[in-house]
Amino acid sequence: MSTQQEVVSVWADVESISGAIARLPAPFTLLPSDTARRCTPVNTNKNWASGLGKRALDIGIALPLVVILAPLMLAIALLVRLESNGPVLFRQKRNGICGRPFRILKFRTMHVMEDGASVVQACDGDPRVTRVGRILRRYSLDELPQLLNVVLGDMSLVGPRPHALAHDAYYEALVHDYRHRQAVKPGITGWAQIHGHRGPTPTIESMAQRIDYDVFYARRADFLLDLKILLRTPVEILRPRNAV
Repeated sequence: MSTQQEVVSVWADVESISGAIARLPAPFTLLPSDTARRCTPVNTNKNWASGLGKRALDIGIALPLVVILAPLMLAIALLVRLESNGPVLFRQKRNGICGRPFRILKFRTMHVMEDGASVVQACDGDPRVTRVGRILRRYSLDELPQLLNVVLGDMSLVGPRPHALAHDAYYEALVHDYRHRQAVKPGITGWAQIHGHRGPTPTIESMAQRIDYDVFYARRADFLLDLKILLRTPVEILRPRNAV
C-alpha cells in the first residue's frame, strides 16, 4: 500500500470515529422517541440541567442519605403498616423529563391509592389522610422514598415537583408554559417549594403561581441555584407552609 493510500485509509478511520462520537446520545436523546414531542428545552445552561454534573450531585447526596436515613425510613414503614391495612409504599405514575413516565415512590399517607384519570388533591382536614400520614405530610417525611427515584435517575434532588398524570392533563391546557417544567428532571424539592408553593392548589391562579417558579427554575437551573435550594429546604420543612 502506498503512502497516499495509507493516509486516505487513516483519514477514513478518523472520520468514522468522529462520526460515531457525534452520534452518541445527548441526555435528551437518551429518552424514548415518543417523548421527544413533549421535550421543550428552555434551560440556558443545558450542561447542568441535563448533564453529568447534576447527576453526580444527585448521586453524591442521595446515596449517603439513603444509608443514613435507613433506620428512620424503617421506623416510618413500621408505623404506616401498623396503623392501617395496605402497602407501606404508595406508587403513582407521573411524568418526568420530557414527559417520560415513571413510578414515584412515597410512604402511604392515605386510606386510598388513587392513580388514573381522576386524582383528587389532598386538602386541609382531608378524611382520606391517616393520623400518621398527617405528620408525614406536614414535614415531607412521606417523600423520603423518592431518594430511590433519584438514585434510579427518574428524579433529581432539585427540580419541579412531578404532578399526577391527571393533573398534568388538566393544567397543561389552562396554564401558560406548563409543559416547560418538564424540560428538566422533576425534583424532591424545588424553587417553588422553598417559596411556600407546596400543598394543594385550589384555584388555577394558585397553580399558575407555582408554575411560574417551576419555569423560572427550568430556565435558570445551575449548580449555585441547586445549592441554594438544597440549603433552604430544611428551613422550609421546619416551617411547613401550606402542607396538608
